[in-house]
Amino acid sequence: MPGRGRASFTKRQKERSRQDKQREKAERKAQRKVEKQTGPEGTESHEFGSVEEQWALPNGSENDNDEEETV
Repeated sequence: MPGRGRASFTKRQKERSRQDKQREKAERKAQRKVEKQTGPEGTESHEFGSVEEQWALPNGSENDNDEEETV
C-alpha cells in the first residue's frame, strides 16, 4: 500500500487549509461584531441627535393647516 501516502497528505493539506479559512472567517466576523458594537470611528452619538433636530417639524405640529380644520 505505498500509493496511499500522497493522497492522505493532500487530504490533510486540504483539511488544514479549510480549517484555516474557517478560522480567518470567524476572526473577521468577530472583528465586524466588535466594530458594530463600538460604531465606526469618528461617529459620535451626538451627531445623530443633530439629525433628529434637522428633521423635526417647525412648531412641533404635524399639520400646518390647523385653520382649515375648524370649518
